[in-house]
Amino acid sequence: MADIADRAHDLEELQRKVALNAVQSKPRQPQARDTNGRIICIDCGVVIPPLRLKHIPGVLRCIDCQQIHEQQTGSDRK
Repeated sequence: MADIADRAHDLEELQRKVALNAVQSKPRQPQARDTNGRIICIDCGVVIPPLRLKHIPGVLRCIDCQQIHEQQTGSDRK
């Protein structure tokens, strides 16, 4: 018989899978590029640093614009 901790763990795991699937199934905006092919922020047009792109593939905003976006929408990520 599963105890309450096991059931809580299973529920948490299920909720995590549902949340990840919801994020992964969302259509993504294409990354904006400048004339040299560098990826630029969709909000301010500044070139996104390669190190940020390396660590967060598919990112759409520079760090500053991402922080503003998260504060306005109450959400995390790209």
